[in-house]
Amino acid sequence: MRHIFPKIRHFLAIASALFGLAQPALARAEGVWKPNADDAVLFDVRLGQYRLGDGVRGYQTPGGTCVDFADMIMALDVPIRLDKKLRRATGWAFDESHSLIIDREANTVQNMNKMQKLLPGMIYDAPEGWCMDVATLAGWLGVGLQADTSNAILIIKSKTKLPVEMAAERRARAAKIRPVASFDLKTLPQSFVPFRGVKTPSVDAVVSIGGLRQSNGRTKSEIRYELFASGEIGPVAYDARLASNQKGLPDALRLRAYRTDPNGQLLGPLKATQVAVGDVGGFSTQLVAQASVGRGAMITNRPVDRPDSFDSTDFRGELPAGWDAELYRNGQLLAFSTHRADGRYEFLDVPLLYGQNRFEIVLYGPQGQIRREQKTQTVGIDSISPRATWYWAGINQDGRDLIGLGSGVKFGTGEWRGSVGAERGLNLKTSVSAAFHSLYLREVGRRNYFETAVRRSVGPALVEISGAYDFRGGTAMRGQLLGEFGKTYVSVESINAMGGYRSDRILRNVTGLHSATVDHSFRLGRSIVPAHADIRYTTRSTGQNTLELATRLSANIGRYTLTSELGWREDRVPYGRSPPGVLEARFLANARVGRLRLRGETRFRVSPQSRFEGVTLVGEWAGKGDMYRSADWRAEVGYDQPLKRARFGVGYVRRFEKFAVTASAEAATDGAVAAGLNLSFSLGPDPRRRGGVRVTSSHLASQGQVLARVYRDVNADGVRQTNEPYEKDVQLAAGRVPVERLTDANGEVIIDDLQPFEPVLIGIDAGSLPDPLIQPSTPGMVVTPRPGIAAIVDLPLVSAGEVDGVLVRAGGNSIEGVDLELVDRAGNVIARTRSDFDGFFLFESVPYGKYSVRITTLSAQAAQLSSALSGTVVVNGEAPSCHMGTVAADPSGVRTATSQ
Repeated sequence: MRHIFPKIRHFLAIASALFGLAQPALARAEGVWKPNADDAVLFDVRLGQYRLGDGVRGYQTPGGTCVDFADMIMALDVPIRLDKKLRRATGWAFDESHSLIIDREANTVQNMNKMQKLLPGMIYDAPEGWCMDVATLAGWLGVGLQADTSNAILIIKSKTKLPVEMAAERRARAAKIRPVASFDLKTLPQSFVPFRGVKTPSVDAVVSIGGLRQSNGRTKSEIRYELFASGEIGPVAYDARLASNQKGLPDALRLRAYRTDPNGQLLGPLKATQVAVGDVGGFSTQLVAQASVGRGAMITNRPVDRPDSFDSTDFRGELPAGWDAELYRNGQLLAFSTHRADGRYEFLDVPLLYGQNRFEIVLYGPQGQIRREQKTQTVGIDSISPRATWYWAGINQDGRDLIGLGSGVKFGTGEWRGSVGAERGLNLKTSVSAAFHSLYLREVGRRNYFETAVRRSVGPALVEISGAYDFRGGTAMRGQLLGEFGKTYVSVESINAMGGYRSDRILRNVTGLHSATVDHSFRLGRSIVPAHADIRYTTRSTGQNTLELATRLSANIGRYTLTSELGWREDRVPYGRSPPGVLEARFLANARVGRLRLRGETRFRVSPQSRFEGVTLVGEWAGKGDMYRSADWRAEVGYDQPLKRARFGVGYVRRFEKFAVTASAEAATDGAVAAGLNLSFSLGPDPRRRGGVRVTSSHLASQGQVLARVYRDVNADGVRQTNEPYEKDVQLAAGRVPVERLTDANGEVIIDDLQPFEPVLIGIDAGSLPDPLIQPSTPGMVVTPRPGIAAIVDLPLVSAGEVDGVLVRAGGNSIEGVDLELVDRAGNVIARTRSDFDGFFLFESVPYGKYSVRITTLSAQAAQLSSALSGTVVVNGEAPSCHMGTVAADPSGVRTATSQ
């Protein structure tokens, strides 16, 4: 181990150089910095043990951090009015004597009796509104504000209890008597695009031209293209991919017809969630089958977002020629994949942690392009509901496309394989499964298997016992535990193969696979340090066994991320002297300063024969502009010690609204030189006009899209009439993510790159509306995007008022901490609130209409009150503020009400 320390010093020197390079970039960025997506942060606001509001938007600035002023007003519940048109903010903070007047036209701020000038860096103009420097805002409000950007937390400190804190304490006392209802998208209005007619397909296109001069003087050139299309014909959706060889001739064509329904309403009594024919993927299990891709068919009623196995999952997708892919779980890099001849990436048997698993797949193009795909999977007690049955069945020809073109490399065995199985939930904690497989394996031919498993939740862990039987002889047994103990995630697995058992999962001569993995996050000051360690021991019938150990440690320090990895492998042979173990180390450093990103990596062989393997330095400069118009630069320097070869590369990416162009050049010390040019775009039907064609740099064929139209609903009927105007410059949100662009003069904005088959709430960002008396009439519209298909949603704006009253028992005593709902004539819940210590309740920003008030079911049960309350209120232009007076709730269910 003494050889490690010189290598560590070498790595630290590289990291120090990276940080030194970053500082001049920071100085240059200070004078021109503007809010941009790369520096955006969504903070959780914490006051003591309480979380305030629904999050505060902000940015990392050259001088620190700024936060959205309107979001802070809502989170702290302070009576400050922000008028964006007049560029003034007036009101007081926490105490009426603590007045605050900000006049940006006069460039002054009056904090109580003190007047001062607004200086550069105090307030930035962001797309969301005013973004205020955290330190400046803390001084104006008279509280402590600490922005922890590494953990996205904004901490508020005060010497005395703030009103918002006292209100949070009252809510916490009330919440102890009943559970809190969860938010469910299914309860909100839904938008559905029917399957009918022939929908014009959308197409994603990539065209590449490149040239290479090798070190031996030989030259070659290539031209490639890839087309990915998706559309619908009647009730059937389809997608197709056409790729060329290096001479521009068609080489591979994949075609799939399918239907996906997250609600499980396909094929009548089968209640399938997915059905597909053509080029499809197979199913995987832990002891027999590994997922394969080829021409065939499949059907299942498993939830769309659930993996085949509870402890691992697979990721597959299209990977254009020359691209690489990285897989992250909860921010940690797990795997890396380079491009393959079949144009796909695969991450198989990716381990899942107990609880929430947030995956991100980052695709890197040869000229610096970056694409991101995100997915969340949860492992817990609710893996399958009691008395629910999931089934799956599929057959495919491994590695063969539906329509074979060209004479390229073929993957897989080329033989047919199939699986059929089912899983049944016995109760809340227990489930059983069984499956039959028919596979073709190289060297042994066709084999048929029966596999079964029992899964049980035990405390904070899931335990699974499974077994498999080969009809030609041989069995395998497996035990698996996946748990969360405090902040430590543990996975333990043991597989024993007997009787010469062989399958996709158990290779030839392998008799045992035993592994344990531990993940834990340490707190170092204000930073979180995730640590990972795993051990794996493989036994074989030949007596040659293998021990593998791996550790990974990461640290986020401000804008810098450091990662170290160590890997050990030792082979033990039954006779003679075993070869020495191999210890390898890898160190990574990432830094972000303004629009500059730096990434460094160095690799070492520690033992045997300690040596330096190589180093790579990458710098990326993000240009100004949004996702539709920007220019980026990328530079890379690398050295490979075994080859004695250094390389230098530069790339340029220019994004326009309709297409993106990239160019690259690379040279090496052995004389090799390469250059390339890439053009990417998408085209599809324009949802804004019938028969129109839309060309964009977004991905229309592989992602979902929504055309949102915002209008002023004058008569509050929820349907737009010809005399009701559209609203421009309105900020929308897809889920919690603000949409890049505001509505245009026609009240329209197109939202692209939505994850297919994952419901998302398309709504109006009420905090961005300049007039608080104009509010959305609904929370929004839930859309389940489909690839290549545009959904159209109308979002009405109406005038708003407020409803208040005092909740008391029939005897006259006020009722504190009771949850109330404001319900419209259709029975929809418009707003929720909670009664204060004196029974007072207030519904704010209530759209015009007729409403009733009721106690939520859980609150009524906990307080032994009748849920129904008498009386209705009408909020309109004549009475925007409705006072219900004293509203009495009778335990016996008799409704009474009096007005004061």
